[in-house]
Amino acid sequence: MTQGTLDLQGVGKRYSVSGASFTALQGIDLSIPAGEFLSIVGASGCGKSTLLRLIVGLERQHDGAILLDGRALDGPGLDRAIVFQEHRLFPWLTAAENVALGLLTSKRSAADKRRLVRDHLDLVGLSAFADAYPSQLSGGMAQRVAIARALVNRPRILLLDEPFGALDALTRTHLQGELQRIVRAEGITAILVTHDVEEALFLGDRVVVMHPRPGRIASIIPAARLPLGADGAHDRADPTFVRLREEVLAQLAPADAAPRAASLAA
Repeated sequence: MTQGTLDLQGVGKRYSVSGASFTALQGIDLSIPAGEFLSIVGASGCGKSTLLRLIVGLERQHDGAILLDGRALDGPGLDRAIVFQEHRLFPWLTAAENVALGLLTSKRSAADKRRLVRDHLDLVGLSAFADAYPSQLSGGMAQRVAIARALVNRPRILLLDEPFGALDALTRTHLQGELQRIVRAEGITAILVTHDVEEALFLGDRVVVMHPRPGRIASIIPAARLPLGADGAHDRADPTFVRLREEVLAQLAPADAAPRAASLAA
């Protein structure tokens, strides 16, 4: 089996809220082959981020099975890394020192660690800012440092929880292309959670659409065959891309959206 294959089998998650049971996820069945970039899109409350926390091991109690290369996952591990919406860099450390934190538990030699930090800063285009502190970096640059820190231990799975949600539109668009390049260069499996349908289609080989209450998979849309632009990325202006975006948005619309609109028109 190729390393980096993730299988979710009947995954569910329940919480107790004010003494009552609340189902956040139910019956999630999904196989993610090694090297795939999977996007997950859905409204708030559909369990997208909960699913990432289960995969990375931040939460352990759940129904069903989560398997990486056929092995059941139990808690965090170096084979998985996560990037959040906030970069979560330590302000008193330089960019290089923040990236090096990803190697704290590594048994590699000091020289090997320095090389890995250097290589991953180069991978995200920040070699010239190795000695800069987070306050000296733009939001997009700080997030690239966070991505380098997540990748420096060479995980098999990279999880991304709204990584560009706090950035302006121009920076976000640029970093989407950068993220695609970085993931391809590393050759790893990536799972992105986002509210942005266009981002999901642009980056994903497949797009999982989730519905809430309880969180469940509504549909899976193949995006890998979307037309490519001159840069080798999905062409956002292509009619097929636009049609798929509208299709996903329609799936995400609240069930009562059409009746409400009709009543307003009346």
